[in-house]
Amino acid sequence: MRESQLAEAVIRGEVRAAARLMRDIDDEISSAREELKALFPYTGRAHIVGITGSPGTGKSTLVDHIIQSYRQRKRTVGVVAVDPTSPFTGGAILGDRVRMQRHSTDEGVFIRSLATRGHLGGLSRSTHDIVDVLDAMGKDVVLVETVGVGQDEVEIVRLAHTNVVVLIPGMGDEIQAIKAGILEVGDIFVVNKADREGADKTVRELEIMLEMNNYGPDDWRPVVLKTEAIHHKGVEELVDQIERHREFLGKRLWEEKQRARVHGKFMETLRDLLYEEAIKRLRENGLWEKLMRSLGERSLDPYSAAEEAMAHVLRPD
Repeated sequence: MRESQLAEAVIRGEVRAAARLMRDIDDEISSAREELKALFPYTGRAHIVGITGSPGTGKSTLVDHIIQSYRQRKRTVGVVAVDPTSPFTGGAILGDRVRMQRHSTDEGVFIRSLATRGHLGGLSRSTHDIVDVLDAMGKDVVLVETVGVGQDEVEIVRLAHTNVVVLIPGMGDEIQAIKAGILEVGDIFVVNKADREGADKTVRELEIMLEMNNYGPDDWRPVVLKTEAIHHKGVEELVDQIERHREFLGKRLWEEKQRARVHGKFMETLRDLLYEEAIKRLRENGLWEKLMRSLGERSLDPYSAAEEAMAHVLRPD
């Protein structure tokens, strides 16, 4: 397939084209950026749902059952499962795609596992672009399961329209939620594995902490739910609340979130391009090696080195 046809095939919903483009995005192939440019006008329609929480809370099992619920409602689903990186292969090591294998033959579901490759924030660097591909394919809902790194997970707020925070009883997650600022992140809180002792206590404590926030009359008030994902208990109620939050956003708040996401992607791309160009110019005239040598000898501090580098890069040719 010629590169000029790839974006068109994705827009038609062709799975092989989408898989190829996602691979190129993850491998940072330069041609992928041109395809993403062509896809951009076809994005902004999917409901992006972030699923975040500490490791071991059962996020993947919960996502598996959320997919089932949406498919029963005749909605198409894309999934981006962000896993830790293998130190040997650089690939994803948890294999969420294996755990969701029962959906692999469903044409209405597309699941992609990504490795973080050291990227902080609970997401892979390519996550935003992969979501755009799924959006342009025509998926109604895109579920993004973060890697589960605790305090760095708040990056999901910039990406998702609706954020679901998953906790379990007996792991001190209530205190961790406060420390990580997750109370500000979540639109819906799920106490999973609710058959464990202490589930009701965890729910009460979360509700008390949420009541301490000063919500206005027009604000969304986060809800706390109990689920037993492995038994599909509480999952339908969770999906109902996700849909309720989508309705709450309406057109105005939806568009605000869309703008914030696009602006964030612009700033990230601009930063990367400026960084690449700056390093290129510094290497071309030998200033990079000079600065590195001076820093190593401690004859120059990092702050002055950065200022000297910027002065050179911004100097008119």
